[in-house]
Amino acid sequence: MKIAILPGDGIGPEIMAEALKVLDALRRDGLKVEMESALVGGAAYDAYGHPLPAATLKLAEEADAVLFGAVGSPRHDALPREHRPEKAILGLRKECDFFANLRPATVFPELADASTLRAEVVAGLDLMIIRELTGDIYFGEPRGVSGEKGARIGINTMHYTEAQIRRIMHVGFRTARQRGKRLCSIDKMNVLEAMQLWRDIAIEIAPEYPDVELSHMLVDNAAMQLIRNPKQFDVMVAGNMFGDILSDEASMLTGSIGMLPSASLDTNGKGLYEPIHGSAPDIAGKDIANPLAQILSLGMMLRYTFNLVEWADRVDGAVKRTLAQGLRTADIAKAGEPVCSTSAMGAAVLRNL
Repeated sequence: MKIAILPGDGIGPEIMAEALKVLDALRRDGLKVEMESALVGGAAYDAYGHPLPAATLKLAEEADAVLFGAVGSPRHDALPREHRPEKAILGLRKECDFFANLRPATVFPELADASTLRAEVVAGLDLMIIRELTGDIYFGEPRGVSGEKGARIGINTMHYTEAQIRRIMHVGFRTARQRGKRLCSIDKMNVLEAMQLWRDIAIEIAPEYPDVELSHMLVDNAAMQLIRNPKQFDVMVAGNMFGDILSDEASMLTGSIGMLPSASLDTNGKGLYEPIHGSAPDIAGKDIANPLAQILSLGMMLRYTFNLVEWADRVDGAVKRTLAQGLRTADIAKAGEPVCSTSAMGAAVLRNL
């Protein structure tokens, strides 16, 4: 099994280093994988003049899975949009057809009081948000800014094909079937024709999964319900833009965006695995970032692409034991609690593995 390692920018290399220590320990225990690293994002632009160089894309295409850190930095924000670091992740999703983004929001018992919501609202939360990644307003045409100053027009197009909607719906139904058998489809069909098509196709597919309960919710109501009663949801499936916003909102239910991994899968189960947080350039190099989402992303890779459930359970279990022992990085520590470093958290996970 070949894994492409793409640490990226900001805290990416720091948190990736801790995940790779875990992966090395698993290899010593008999996990048969090989790894190859490459530059991506701002680091790749600085070296090669492009955030997704041909060699990096080739490595990602040839690998069985991609373990990704984070991209982005303020010093690259002035670049033309096609050269900004964030274009690398969009390019990987498009070129490798990573169309299905799985973002779990799980509240570890030890962190129930780390959420900004009351502990009783989030305790026991186990939610999966499935986000479509290759369509919608992020990729739709026409797009751009035109016209003279004072009369400029900015255009982005929400665009979905029936095929795109059908395949993400099937991922949603299959995922729900493996969990609590409840799928909530998120749309805005009351004002958007593209979202009416989304709902229509969800209804058409539902009879193929008679054991899964399908419900529908408008996106603005879904945003409210995630705060009001998040445990009402099992699996949510949403388009690219709505899924982006709702999954970031759900991440804060867990206490910190630094705790959440994600998987982006193609039709064959090959995936790109990354923490959902950004590159956090303001804390880069300070050894204070939370590496757990990156380590949990490694666990998701073992589970979803390689179907190595027992190995994935080992990784997840090591994280749970580390939290149970009271170790906290700054983002998940309560006032007055001792805070550990990135490397110390990684070392603790390694011991518990």
